[in-house]
Amino acid sequence: MNKIILAQINTIAGNIDYNANKIKFNIEKAKSDNADLIIFPELALMGFPFGDIFMRHKSIIERQLEELNNIASLTYNITALIGFAEPTEHSGGKPFYNSVAVIQNGKIINIARKRLLPNYCEFNDYRYFEPAKETPETFELNGEKFGVIVCEDSFNDKAFFKQESIYKVDPVEELMKQHPSTVINCSCSPTRNGKEFIKNSLFSSIAKKYKINYIYVNQAGYADNLTFDGTSRIYNNKGELALRAKSFEEDYAVSVDYKGKIEPLPQGMEEKLNIKTFNINYKNDLARTYKNLTSAIKDYFNKNGFKKAVLGLSGGLDSSVCAVLLADSLGRENVWGVSMPSKITSSESKNDAKILAQNLGINFIEIPLANEIDTMKKMLSSAFSQITAEKFEKSTTIENLQARLRATLLWSISNEHKQMLPIATSDKSELYIGYATINGDMSGGYAPIADVTKTKLFALADFLNKTRETKNAIPQAIIEKPPGAELKINAKTGKSVCAEEENMPYEFLDELIWFVETQGFGFQDFINHKFYYEKNHTVDKAQKEEWIKKFFWKSHCAVYKWHILPPSVITDSHSINLAEYRQPIISKVN
Repeated sequence: MNKIILAQINTIAGNIDYNANKIKFNIEKAKSDNADLIIFPELALMGFPFGDIFMRHKSIIERQLEELNNIASLTYNITALIGFAEPTEHSGGKPFYNSVAVIQNGKIINIARKRLLPNYCEFNDYRYFEPAKETPETFELNGEKFGVIVCEDSFNDKAFFKQESIYKVDPVEELMKQHPSTVINCSCSPTRNGKEFIKNSLFSSIAKKYKINYIYVNQAGYADNLTFDGTSRIYNNKGELALRAKSFEEDYAVSVDYKGKIEPLPQGMEEKLNIKTFNINYKNDLARTYKNLTSAIKDYFNKNGFKKAVLGLSGGLDSSVCAVLLADSLGRENVWGVSMPSKITSSESKNDAKILAQNLGINFIEIPLANEIDTMKKMLSSAFSQITAEKFEKSTTIENLQARLRATLLWSISNEHKQMLPIATSDKSELYIGYATINGDMSGGYAPIADVTKTKLFALADFLNKTRETKNAIPQAIIEKPPGAELKINAKTGKSVCAEEENMPYEFLDELIWFVETQGFGFQDFINHKFYYEKNHTVDKAQKEEWIKKFFWKSHCAVYKWHILPPSVITDSHSINLAEYRQPIISKVN
């Protein structure tokens, strides 16, 4: 029986030397462990996702093929499966195949090419790759026949997906005509809310249906806007989980007789996603979300040469959750929190920010901006008096000015300190309707929570307070206070205007977002829709319609802001991140 290694590695797109060295290291380790077979993820040698780099930089492909030959020289007494971008030999069509080389005794003995090329959400395979037309490949090792497929080629089982099937052929079904006893899937599959349930159910059903062993090897790590959770695994011929690698980190998983260690998943990660009903009970996805966000932050900083982060601490929910995530990802000594109060900032907010920093043990400074804001008001007043153009009746100039002054200060601090990156703290709910300031709270080198809605952030804050080693790091006052930017005063109440006053309740807003993204709802669909918010609140028809109209108008106006969002990480089931969703700025939908 073959001893098999699942080499769950973290690659860097286009860095052939880095990826090749990592592959070589694992091969040598596997040889010293007397392994028969080592399997690497899809496109392990090129790195994924790679964007357009190998289309423009042709030398990368040449370098990749050189290293593939160098790696082949190491494969005496072991077989290796390595994903790479393979140039096509024919004229016409796309220039590459998405391939897996089967390397044995110093030679490439077979090549499996990807047949189903996803071209949805974050995937753009058909932009670069030619789909394979031949039947998936097999190879033999120690008297055992293996079949090899690449990622999406496993995702068209008609019995499993039923009417949801989007391809005409099922490569696994075709592969089984060659009667392999084991099928290997080399993959690069990003994490999403509810995705683990689908993968587990699908792979288990394939193994059981065909009475085969099924091996899935996935990439780990972060690449622009995407996190790969790894979680490679093996199912035996009864469809039972027999091995599972670690989640959200590299792993070297050893299988003997298709058995091995079953690593635990983040709590709730395996739960089925409810695709029909919205609610704010996020408990089954909080542990995965936390691992997703922290591993993404850590990997983004490491791969780009940054070690430290600076962010504004307002005493609000968004910046507080960001501070916890950064401290846990980079180390508390590498995080600087800056309180930048104005005349409007409440003493409670200033105090909450300070207590948060003390609880986390991060660096903290306070830089009042009241005088600077007054100075800028005078400068602008002088400039505006000389401009005769029609002015807005309700200008947001001074509100935006405060946010932009704070961003300027954070960028200046980062410029003065080597390897420091400023953080944009906007969340998904506010970005969706443009309740964020360009070159203000939207400004930064990274946006950790840009795909986390406000209601989920409340749940995440509570989760962090209960599960981290340092309990209750986020003051309860921050979680309980109504969110708001503290940029203007309500003339009637004399208090700072909160976000829900200007927009709508976050429960209502987040449900609008959820149904637009998951069900494709438009304005008319929502008019007679019974909202989750209405279970506990009475909302008259006029108010409800006003909020729905406001949502579509504000989200329409916010599209251009989505286009200039800093790098972030997709964690929800759907996203406005440009890696997944591209809507023309000049469009208008409702």
